[in-house]
Amino acid sequence: MKHSTFCLVLLLFSFSCKKSTSSEITIIDKDFLLDEVVGKNVQLVDVRTQEEYESGHIEGAINFNVINNETFLEQIDSLNKDEPVYLYCKMGGRSNRAAQLLKDQGFTRIYDYSAGYNDWVID
Repeated sequence: MKHSTFCLVLLLFSFSCKKSTSSEITIIDKDFLLDEVVGKNVQLVDVRTQEEYESGHIEGAINFNVINNETFLEQIDSLNKDEPVYLYCKMGGRSNRAAQLLKDQGFTRIYDYSAGYNDWVID
């Protein structure tokens, strides 16, 4: 009986030590973006429309319009699910939606600049 109890404890312990693969959505601010994202080789995604993107965007950002759900899901397939993904839109609504879609698709580290591009262009 002692042997089986020991085996059960060992088995439970091994499951608790496995790396978590649950997704996290972290809200970030302008300072974080400036320090950790801009100018670095990261996955920075502007989820606004192409017209909004072309009128101005954060350096290094790629444009995947979240309004077109089907196309957006195809585009995010080009991203690495195990690397951080940084999202922004105009004011936070669409980036929150995009973050949820990435989470549903198995992305593990999602960062949402929820203040959005409007905050970015304010000095």
